Amino acid sequence: MHSGVGSVVTVPVPPKQRTGPVLALLAFAQFVVAVDYNIVFVALPEIGDALDFGTRSLQWVVSAYAVAFGGFLLFGGRAVDRLGARRVFVLGLTVFGLSCLLGGFAESPALLVTARAIQGFGAALLTPATLALIHTRFAEGPERNKALALWGAAGSGGLAAGALLGGVLTQAWGWEWVLFVLVPLALLAAVAAPATLAPDAHTAPDRNGFDALGALLATVGSSLLVLGLVTGPEAGWGSLRGAGSIVAGAVVLAVFALVEKRTKDPLVPLRLFRNRSLVTAILIILVFQSALGGSYYLFTNYLQGVLGYDALEAGLAFVPLTVISMGASLKVAGAMLGRLGPRTTLFLGMSANGIGMVALAIAMSADASFWQLVPGLVVWGVGGGVTFPAMFACAASGVAPREAGIASALASTSQQIGGAAGLALLVAVATAGLATDAGAAPAVGDVADGLRSAMWIGGAASVVGGLLAFSLRKPQASAEPVATHATDGQARVEAGGDARSISP
Repeated sequence: MHSGVGSVVTVPVPPKQRTGPVLALLAFAQFVVAVDYNIVFVALPEIGDALDFGTRSLQWVVSAYAVAFGGFLLFGGRAVDRLGARRVFVLGLTVFGLSCLLGGFAESPALLVTARAIQGFGAALLTPATLALIHTRFAEGPERNKALALWGAAGSGGLAAGALLGGVLTQAWGWEWVLFVLVPLALLAAVAAPATLAPDAHTAPDRNGFDALGALLATVGSSLLVLGLVTGPEAGWGSLRGAGSIVAGAVVLAVFALVEKRTKDPLVPLRLFRNRSLVTAILIILVFQSALGGSYYLFTNYLQGVLGYDALEAGLAFVPLTVISMGASLKVAGAMLGRLGPRTTLFLGMSANGIGMVALAIAMSADASFWQLVPGLVVWGVGGGVTFPAMFACAASGVAPREAGIASALASTSQQIGGAAGLALLVAVATAGLATDAGAAPAVGDVADGLRSAMWIGGAASVVGGLLAFSLRKPQASAEPVATHATDGQARVEAGGDARSISP
C-alpha cells in the first residue's frame, strides 16, 4: 500500500456473494476450533491409562497442540495473504480433520502427541484464514462488527459444547471419540467451503519470493516461547524447558525482527506496528487472554477439586457463563461499538470481565453453593462477550485486505501467548502455599484460598488492562475514499488526503 496526497490504492475485491451462508460457515469453523479447546481436558485421565502415558508426559497431549498452534500462526497468516484465504481455510480444515482421525486411532503416546501437533498446525492455518475472510468479505463498521459478534458467540458456544461433549463421549464410548467427533465437523466445513465462499481474488505474482528465513525464525521463536510457558510450571522455571525455552524464543524472535527489517517482502511487514489500533488490540488481547485462559483452568479446578463436581457437572456449571457470553457478543457488543466507539466499549468490557472474576473469587469458598457463584459468572460472561469481538474488530481496523491474514495471525499469536503466560502465572499463584509434609494432600480450604487469590489477580489484571483502550485514537470525521471505477475484479480508490484501504 502507498500513502500520500492524491495517491491511488488498488485492492482486490472478491465477487459479490450472499453473506448469510458465508457467515454461518465461518462461525461454524470457529465453533469446531473452540470445541477442541475444552473437549480433550476431561478425557486426559482415560487417555493416560489407555496409552500408558507417564505423569509428566500426559501434559503433552495438550502442550503439543498449543505449541504447534502458537508457533505456526504467523506462517499461517502469511500463507493466507500469499495463497488466498479460501484456499488456506479449506487446507486448514482438512489438516485439522484428518489429524483428529489419526489421533483417535493412536495406540501409542508418540503417535497421539504427533497427531495433536499436526492438529495444532491445522488450527494455525484455519484461524487466520477465518478472520481474514471476515475482515475482507464484510465491510468495516456495523457489518463487520455483526460478523465478529457471531464469530465470538460461536467460540463461546464451542467452549461449552466441548466441556459437555468431552464428559458425555468419554463416559459413553471412550476417549477416542473426543477426537473422532471433530472429524466429520471439520471435513463437512471443508467440503462446503468451495460452494459457499467466492474464489480468492487474483493477485499478481510476487517477484520477491517467500520469506523462508523469516517463516523459519518466526515459527521456531514462537514455538520456543509457547513451549517454555506451557511446560514451565511442570518442568520447573529454572529448567531448560522452562526459562531456557523462553529465553531462546525471545532471542530468536529478536533475530527475526532484524531479518524482517532487511527483507524486501517480509513475513511480517513491520509497518503494521505503526497501526495504533492493531498494536493496542494485540496488547489488550494479550492481557485479556492471560486472565481468561488461566481463570477457566482455575474455575474448573475449583469445581472439581474443592466442590467435588464430576466432569459432566463441571461442564454444566459453565453453561450460564457461556450463554451470557454468547448473548453479550450477539446483542450487546455490536451496539456498544456503534454507539460508544471502540475505546469505551473495550474499557467497559474489560472492566466488567475483571469485576465479574473478582466477584466470583469472593464467592469461591470451600463450601459455596453454585447459586452463590452465579452473579460473578453473569458479570464475567457479559464482560467477556463484549470484549472478545471488540478487540478483534480493532485488530482489523485500517489494515489493507492484502495483509488481513498476517494482521489476524499477529492478534491470534498474542492470544495464544497470553493464554499460556496467564495459565503459568495464575497456576503458580494458586499453588504457591500448598506444600505439604510427607506428600499429604493439601487441605480443601487451602486449595480454595489459593484458587481465590489467583482469580483475584486475573480479575485485577483485566480491569487494569482495560485502560489500554484509551491509547486508541479518538474517532474523528474524515473524508471517505471514493471509488472511481472497478475493472477485472479490482477497485481503484482515490482519496483527497492520505490513501486508506477499503473493505470489499
